[in-house]
Amino acid sequence: MFTSNVIPSTVALIAGIAGLLIFSLITIITKKKSNDDIKFDIAACIVILAGAVLLFVTSNFLFFGASIFIYSVLTFFAGKKSKPVEEKIESEPLEAVQEEEEPVYDPEEDAEKQMQNEVLKAGRDFMVKASESFSDSDGLLKLLDTINKSVIDITKSDGGAILLIDEFDDIITVKTFTGAFPPPYQLPQDLPHKIARVETSFRFAQFPLGETIFGIAATTGKAELITDPLNDSRIFQNEPEDFLKLGSYIIIPMIVKGTVIGVLALARKFESPKFNETDFSNAQILTDFASCAIQNVFSYQEIAEHSELTKESEIACQLQKNMHAKTSFTIPGASFGCFFTGTEGVCGDYFDVIPCRKDRIAFILADVAGKGMNSLIVMVMIRAIMQLVVNTQKTAATILTWTNRGITGKINIDHFASLVLANYDSENKKMQIATAGNAPGLIYHESTKEIEALQITSDPIGVDKATVYTDIEFPVESGDIIVLYTDGLVEAVDANSRQYGVDNIKRLIKENANLKATDISNKIKKSLKEFCGSAKQHDDQTLLVIKIQ
Repeated sequence: MFTSNVIPSTVALIAGIAGLLIFSLITIITKKKSNDDIKFDIAACIVILAGAVLLFVTSNFLFFGASIFIYSVLTFFAGKKSKPVEEKIESEPLEAVQEEEEPVYDPEEDAEKQMQNEVLKAGRDFMVKASESFSDSDGLLKLLDTINKSVIDITKSDGGAILLIDEFDDIITVKTFTGAFPPPYQLPQDLPHKIARVETSFRFAQFPLGETIFGIAATTGKAELITDPLNDSRIFQNEPEDFLKLGSYIIIPMIVKGTVIGVLALARKFESPKFNETDFSNAQILTDFASCAIQNVFSYQEIAEHSELTKESEIACQLQKNMHAKTSFTIPGASFGCFFTGTEGVCGDYFDVIPCRKDRIAFILADVAGKGMNSLIVMVMIRAIMQLVVNTQKTAATILTWTNRGITGKINIDHFASLVLANYDSENKKMQIATAGNAPGLIYHESTKEIEALQITSDPIGVDKATVYTDIEFPVESGDIIVLYTDGLVEAVDANSRQYGVDNIKRLIKENANLKATDISNKIKKSLKEFCGSAKQHDDQTLLVIKIQ
């Protein structure tokens, strides 16, 4: 009975157990589990296998039931432990896949980045080229050529030009030009419509500010993208030749610190694609870089020029001082005092005292118009002539006339000179004075205690070769004082821009008439210094005091 019922059941049970074990083994092999999970599964399989063996040997289902219970417990805990691992295993590969995905290629975005890199590289190149141009006399023109060609390449223009403003003449001038640039302005009527002739004309063109699209952009400071030139009143069409047909234009003012220094102009021909907003934006960025580079060159040139002028001025001032009269000698029948205060870079005043003969001492005071080395050259010429001719028997007026003839035509009209020559005859107590231009002088009469102006209206030295000068002759007495001075003294200003004036000189002469010439000169010098304080002066100040003994 037992045998007939149990054996088939046992066979079926063993087959089920075998299937369960095979399934568990496949799960262990195929599923990715942690080491602890695999240990739980193996233990469960061993338990169920042991229960099956006991069932077969003893025919007691109690052992098999116990093994099934233990197997369930192990499987439960194995599932609890493996769930987070499974979630982690399922999520981590997905994230890794997401991170490793290749970006989608966007040709437009790539082209835009490439263009930005080109623009930035060009900007850096502009700055490098600007620094290289500092030591080159043609550095600015080379820099402009580099900028123009670079901007044309990046913006794919057919042609381009850079124009700079001449602030003194209120014009804007083409400084560099490359490529095909259909002129957007009216060509001269007598200019043949040939490509070479038109390009040459544009290469050297100048435009008044406010006229043509270039002058208008320089005046308004507004950048322009022009894609429909035929409907733009600022543009002129020079047809019918194909090379003159209008295309599209980009006109951008070059602005530094709010000041327009020039204009960058780009052109595309009639048959070329029109400029777009991207081209316009890139051109504006490049123009900003170019403006800074050009301004750097301007600043360097200004500093270098100032340095040269300063060096030149220092040399001129030193030579000027060397030409002034020495005060270590005495004059028969008279004493003299003087002072000179130079203004940086002017070098306009010159004075000299020349003992010619026993009966003549020449006092010379000159004020040369202009500044620096040019003034010094005129000063040297006057000094050389005067040193020669004062030794003659000629009067002061004749000596000035000869000097004027020797100077006029040899110097620039902007560097004429006001001059006074006073010849003192110590034996006969006479003074002979001639003046050229605005060369003021004063005489204090000891007998009347009054001051008289010494001046005759005449042309300065170097203006008109035919000018003839006139003498003033008068006797002098002991105690009389003759004062010669330059405009820079009476026009010296204080902090409130008030001028020192001639009245202060007259007052000091009267108050100190009993002093020696040197002491009177020192009094006026001290008064002038106190009056001016730290105010900056714009002209040399020179004083010459002669007191008759």
